[in-house]
Amino acid sequence: MASENIYRLIAIDEYAVTPKYLQLTNSIIKAIEEKKLLKDYVLPSINDLSFELDISRDTAEKAYRHLKKLGIIGSVPGKGYFILKTDVQQPIKIFLLFNKLSTHKKIIYDAFVESIGEDAVIDFYIYNNDFALFRKLLTNKRDDYTNYVIVPHFLEGGENAHEIINTIPKEKLLLLDQTIPGVEGSYAAVYEDFEKDIYSALEQAVEELSKYNTIKIIFPEYTYHPRQILQGFYRFCNQHAFNYDVVADLNRNDIAEGEAYITLMEHDLVVLVEKILETSLEVGKQVGVISYNETPLKKIILDGITTISTDFHAMGAKAAELILTKSTEHFATPFYLNKRASL
Repeated sequence: MASENIYRLIAIDEYAVTPKYLQLTNSIIKAIEEKKLLKDYVLPSINDLSFELDISRDTAEKAYRHLKKLGIIGSVPGKGYFILKTDVQQPIKIFLLFNKLSTHKKIIYDAFVESIGEDAVIDFYIYNNDFALFRKLLTNKRDDYTNYVIVPHFLEGGENAHEIINTIPKEKLLLLDQTIPGVEGSYAAVYEDFEKDIYSALEQAVEELSKYNTIKIIFPEYTYHPRQILQGFYRFCNQHAFNYDVVADLNRNDIAEGEAYITLMEHDLVVLVEKILETSLEVGKQVGVISYNETPLKKIILDGITTISTDFHAMGAKAAELILTKSTEHFATPFYLNKRASL
């Protein structure tokens, strides 16, 4: 039996965030697994591969280097590359779907990839909080994935997300960062308990917050953030008799003495810091700042920004653990208050 034309077997998905060299590597391995490329098959030269697939020469070369490192292909000087072995298996094939790639999402991704191990194939997609793209990516997905890891956050239209997610076999599904109503069956989840998390974190800061007369949370009208955050915020303020306000547009809000601010978006934190610096108010004494999601830079800004944050590394690592153990556990990720000078 002869090997098939390799160019019919390689799929480069422009929607995928997965590096093209890994897409190329995974396509060749998949073809070997399916016995469409046989032992001793002579692979195209790096130049031919680059030309035919419209990829850079560096990408093609990197793919071949990776396959050589795995022991799947060999090379002979002057003769090129060839299939060295066909007894290859990649038992874990993951469809990884994030709403966006931010600093903290990268922490989740890095921890997940590190923990899942080198034998797993990961096709990585980002839908930019756009439900239409989310639906398209899941509707057009391949059927050979062993696992689907999905972060379900939407700006609008997400009320129908459960219908798309329910088409995925539940033993293959892992919801990451949050669960959503309507998803049926026994599936895995590593999530934030948004209402409980903000309430518990603010309770740890009651003493510091007591020097301010009003707590304001910046919650844009057009956001993917769950409204459970507001519910936890309301419950805390009512329980502890704080005056409070929800600010939809920080640009229309004047900074006043005696106010403490909670920002969810990195952009709003920048705007808030700029507006405070335009006043004579002292951060941590006359005006307070709390920011969602820990990042290294927040340890430095204004001598340290207080943060309330999920352990994103733990989230990624736990997701990998549930896949490797084939567990359908629902795990609430630890959430922390990091007190610093801004409060």
